[in-house]
Amino acid sequence: MKAINSQISVAPQVKPEDMADFAQQGFRSVICNRPDGEGADQPSFEEIEAAAGKLGMEARYLPIVAGKVGDTDAEEFGRLMESLPKPILAYCRTGTRSATLWSLSQAEKLPLSDILSRTKAAGYDMAGVVRRIANGGRTPTETAEDARFDVVIVGGGAAGISVASSLLSRKSDLEIAIIDPADVHYYQPGWTMVGGGIFEASDTAKTMGSLIPKGVHWIKSAVAAFEPKDNAVVLDGCRVVKYGRLVVCPGLKLDWHKVEGLVDTLGKNGVTSNYRYDMAPYTWHLVQTMKAGRALFTQPPMPIKCAGAPQKAMYLSADHWLKSGTLDKIDIQFMNAGGVLFGVKDYVPALMDYVKRYDAGLNFFHNLVAVDGPGKKAVFEVKEPEKDPRQVEVEFDMMHVTPPQTAPDFIRVSPLADATGWVDVDQSTLRHKTFDNIWSLGDVMNAPNAKTAAAARKQAPVVAENIVSDIAGHSATAQYDGYGSCPLTVERGKIVLAEFGYGGTLLPSFPRWLVDGTKPTRTAWLLKERILPPIYWRAMLRGKEWLAKPEKVSAA
Repeated sequence: MKAINSQISVAPQVKPEDMADFAQQGFRSVICNRPDGEGADQPSFEEIEAAAGKLGMEARYLPIVAGKVGDTDAEEFGRLMESLPKPILAYCRTGTRSATLWSLSQAEKLPLSDILSRTKAAGYDMAGVVRRIANGGRTPTETAEDARFDVVIVGGGAAGISVASSLLSRKSDLEIAIIDPADVHYYQPGWTMVGGGIFEASDTAKTMGSLIPKGVHWIKSAVAAFEPKDNAVVLDGCRVVKYGRLVVCPGLKLDWHKVEGLVDTLGKNGVTSNYRYDMAPYTWHLVQTMKAGRALFTQPPMPIKCAGAPQKAMYLSADHWLKSGTLDKIDIQFMNAGGVLFGVKDYVPALMDYVKRYDAGLNFFHNLVAVDGPGKKAVFEVKEPEKDPRQVEVEFDMMHVTPPQTAPDFIRVSPLADATGWVDVDQSTLRHKTFDNIWSLGDVMNAPNAKTAAAARKQAPVVAENIVSDIAGHSATAQYDGYGSCPLTVERGKIVLAEFGYGGTLLPSFPRWLVDGTKPTRTAWLLKERILPPIYWRAMLRGKEWLAKPEKVSAA
């Protein structure tokens, strides 16, 4: 027996003698979805009904022939779900028909991702009926496909637009579509600078339509599900887009709701975040107006988008307070769910110099779990090695929050995801490990690299090169070395330019005499402030691969 939610569980064939145990567990109704006589060893529904009745349980018979769940069957199951006392136990030979009926009956009541995640957790794969769920629980009457392209790209962020441009620069006759519902494209690396008073928020946003490469089709819709065995992407509303090759790069989900009380207080009560376009200006407002008190800067468990961003906000804020003469009145505390300041040890000494300069407290293994905005209190779960977990309450006057982050729901429940919910790729070629006409890049895939725009800049040419090679009938010709870059803004005017690959290997883009990445430099600041934004808008998104040419696969 597997619980789908608090109202219903599904099970393989049950017996009359099981009813007493089910009643003791609190079940008040039973639905039989297996026709009598399907198997020689199964009890009849009448036997189940009689045993249930003696215990005060309701029983209903909705028999379904294996593999033939009809639309009216799902509707009737939905009516039973509404009318019967709960919780309900539904059963068939294996539980699959019952799980399918529940999924279809809830299609217009729950998000598709919720239905798929609940049934997946119970051990039932609903991939075979995903289009019907997306179509409100009914069998689609439209044609098998609404559109077909050589390459379909899911996601119109930095990774998606870059890979489209890189593909066209290599093979201009490709029919390419980008699927993304957003109207606006953001230069997210600039939000740290907005929160530090260096950039204007408006400088980090452009319309999506102005950035989609010429000749690339823009499908302005959200993805509901993937059908990789049929080379299909199912959109909201059950439209179906077929592909020859698929690139998956929708970014990741900022899970604000995972911190109790955060959504209600974000943007007021001194609670802010540079991870939102509309909040980054509020960060700068708080920094300018704060003259005394305690400032908290949080970092959730990995993985997160740009692991250095939480402390970048701290350094720029502290630098302002230092230069305005108020730092000695402000208690800065960095609350990090992890156990180290930065994951690549070569950069830690320079960062620690600034931690000491700003007299910031480092609190490791502290994960933000709740916020009381009006009360100006934050609750952290502390999980230190070899110690019992505990919770601590910390008062604050200002708090910069980095939200917990996960793969988007439609990715986590898809056949493309690994056990932890990220797209499962070969870390070198970025090709999917199971489906050989699918690639992934950017924040959503599971290669062990830093999730940064700089990483996507290096990944896009690799994916483009390998797709074009695959179209030509050849094996992968380009490989990704795990490159990621994190320009750590340690003060206004200086940056520690962290550049590294898999395993923490240093991968500097410039000679050491020009930029020593392990030390704060003015040159790195000029790169971040003046050079990288135009490179992003005018080169990376247009397929111009400056310092990003893919590394060739070495011969075995």
